[in-house]
Amino acid sequence: MLSTQDIAIVKSTVPLLEQGGSAITQHFYQRMFRHNPELNDIFNMSNQHTGRQVEALFQAIAAYAQNIDNLAVLQHMVERIAHKHTSFHIKPDDYKIVGHHLIETLRELLPEQFTEQVERAWGNAYQVLANIFINREEQLYSTREQSQGGWRGKRAFALVEKTPESELVTSFVFKPIDCQPVLDYAAGQYLGIELKPVGNQYNEIRQYSLSTIPNGESYRISVKRETGKHQGVMSNYLHDQLNVGDLVDLHAPTGDFFLEPVANRAPAPIVLISAGVGVTPMQAMLEQLNAEANKTGDDKPQVHYLHACVNSKQHSFKGRSLEICQQQQWPLHTWYQEADTIEQQSDQYERVYQGFIDFEQAKLPLQSGHFYLCGPIGFMRFAKQALLTLGVDGQRIHYEVFGPHADL
Repeated sequence: MLSTQDIAIVKSTVPLLEQGGSAITQHFYQRMFRHNPELNDIFNMSNQHTGRQVEALFQAIAAYAQNIDNLAVLQHMVERIAHKHTSFHIKPDDYKIVGHHLIETLRELLPEQFTEQVERAWGNAYQVLANIFINREEQLYSTREQSQGGWRGKRAFALVEKTPESELVTSFVFKPIDCQPVLDYAAGQYLGIELKPVGNQYNEIRQYSLSTIPNGESYRISVKRETGKHQGVMSNYLHDQLNVGDLVDLHAPTGDFFLEPVANRAPAPIVLISAGVGVTPMQAMLEQLNAEANKTGDDKPQVHYLHACVNSKQHSFKGRSLEICQQQQWPLHTWYQEADTIEQQSDQYERVYQGFIDFEQAKLPLQSGHFYLCGPIGFMRFAKQALLTLGVDGQRIHYEVFGPHADL
């Protein structure tokens, strides 16, 4: 527990943090990688180049300082980050390294304000936060390790299938080389994949959503080829150089964004909303809902499926999602940005539009449905705000953000 004095001191430094902005966390990362280069094997350096990791850490530190006397407010952020950390196999000793460089960064950038008293308060505050993460992450590690097909750390898998799903997205199916069962997961979760691309100095770890329901034997991820200046190291390697039979290391499935098991779910309509490669966790959810519907018959869930992308060539899982929606008589709405890709609609359950997604066209269960969002951050910000404006309760909007933790 933090003392009243420590809490007061940390909160008093919030203006200093805001004044320093992301320059503080940029200095922190530069310092840490200089003194502990081995951490380059863990951190996503593409996110370092784009500044997303720097900004995410600053926002997290500022939020912690602002809410240090009411940590319950941060529960959602802690849960999301803890899940992400386990996909990197973060260990307690890593927190000691991070804590050391955080304190030294504050000392170097705020030499006059960072008195012994302030250092002591921040040291205590950091340890409290580190313990929260360490304890939660150990719970996650232990649960997975002790479950059927589970493991801790890295496990060797072989690529057994490689299938194009659209112009930019390819699916990869992996099976463990020990031929033992693999851990089940909830639809919407992701797994970490670790390898060292040819020409890279360090290992790369990325998280990709699992794009179908669990089968106890293999995992399928579906990866978009990224072409940005500082992105695409892993995705391009997977697309161009990883071949059937090649080995990778996988970290166990995790993630706090998922479709609750039917036994834990309220009997409410489900609305799946995606854009671009955000379709991957939604496809797993759609497959899960389809499996549930096939078991329950007339008592099946009410589902609405909405997707937006550039054109039909970039529409991943198009045939499979239409097949499911036709079978279950669920409405399927698709928006293409490019007008020349609009095709003839198959039946009464499919609607295809040109332009940007418009929720009012879909006649959604705004007052009772649970809405699941995944896609680029800009799209999800728009979607969340549009749903709130239409009267959807924010507690019924669930979303996944790719990359470093961010809020909408």
